[in-house]
Amino acid sequence: MKLRPVLIAPLLVAGLSAQAQAPAVPAATLQTEPRFAPEASLTAPIAYMGDLGSGRVLFGREADRRFMPASLTKIMTAYVAFEMLEAGRLHPAQRFAISDSAFAQWRRVGSTMFLARGQAVTVDELLHAIMTISANDGSIVLAEGASGSVPAFVARMNATAQRLGMRDSHFGSPNGWPDQGATYTTARDLAVLTQAMLLRFPDRYRRYVGHREMTFNGIRQENRVPLLGRVAGADGVKTGFTNESGFGLVGSAARDGRRIVMVVAGYDRAWQRARESREFLEWGFAAWAARPLFGRGEVVAEARVQGGADRHVPLIAPLAYSLTTAVDETLEDAALTLRYEGPLEAPVAKGDQVGVLRVAVPGQPPRDLPLVAARSVASAGPAARLRNGLFGLVGL
Repeated sequence: MKLRPVLIAPLLVAGLSAQAQAPAVPAATLQTEPRFAPEASLTAPIAYMGDLGSGRVLFGREADRRFMPASLTKIMTAYVAFEMLEAGRLHPAQRFAISDSAFAQWRRVGSTMFLARGQAVTVDELLHAIMTISANDGSIVLAEGASGSVPAFVARMNATAQRLGMRDSHFGSPNGWPDQGATYTTARDLAVLTQAMLLRFPDRYRRYVGHREMTFNGIRQENRVPLLGRVAGADGVKTGFTNESGFGLVGSAARDGRRIVMVVAGYDRAWQRARESREFLEWGFAAWAARPLFGRGEVVAEARVQGGADRHVPLIAPLAYSLTTAVDETLEDAALTLRYEGPLEAPVAKGDQVGVLRVAVPGQPPRDLPLVAARSVASAGPAARLRNGLFGLVGL
């Protein structure tokens, strides 16, 4: 198996050369630069913003500095649960009862869903509570029920972080409660995690993230994410606070075919986090424009498959892809390259990330945008193996 770089298209600002297979790139309408400028206006000691559709980092300040995430940890808790749901190891209607030890330790500690002693709750209710009202008790119940113990669930969290490339993150609990520094992360790593959630589990993201309020056990509580209902297109993601960590936020919004993820951390006041995060996110849309490349679900290229019922599989963009340019920036050209470890080995599951679209713009670091299989490819049966062998003999 080796990496297969395949040039898809040399891309010109005015359009594409005749042999290119990607769509033409229309001129973008750039807005005037807003008054908010993060370098001067943003007081958060840690900040990061990325455009998922282009892979471009729009702003970074101490993006790789480790900090205590507090309840931002629960994004990983939910992500691990989403993976277990996808694999059939959890089911939304499955019920877990709060253990006596969990009740004794977490009854009304910090943010809570006010579970009664011995109360059984569905996985669906727990995920809503974790992502809407930041339930510390619900996080522990989910961890114990899903993995048998909190340490076993935390081990899964850390394995997942390593697999996602979150090199500067470690988790000591599923709820982010202060633990003498065992739990830490970075703004860049949280953006990586949020992107993975949006790309892999868009339906579950929509189901569990971004609700304005939740009522459980007759108690109504509001979501603390200050973007919801205040910034157009904002749909998440999570706040965090402890005295040690300060006020933090992972936010995201989708607007006009663009998806932005932002992280701010280390605020001393909740009102500063609220006001500046809104202005920061608005800046991300107003100060940058997108030149479309591929629409969500559009076929970008195809990859060879070895030992499969089909010999090729189309690769599609899991969300809209574009080139992002600043108001004062001139984009001269770009090259698009398909890269994947190939040929792919069957079976291939629909939706699996099997390659990347590398976008190379002069003067900027190359960016890799995920490509996923458009359909499943089963392992070849006897007839398909014979056919594939014959095609291979004649070089097809």
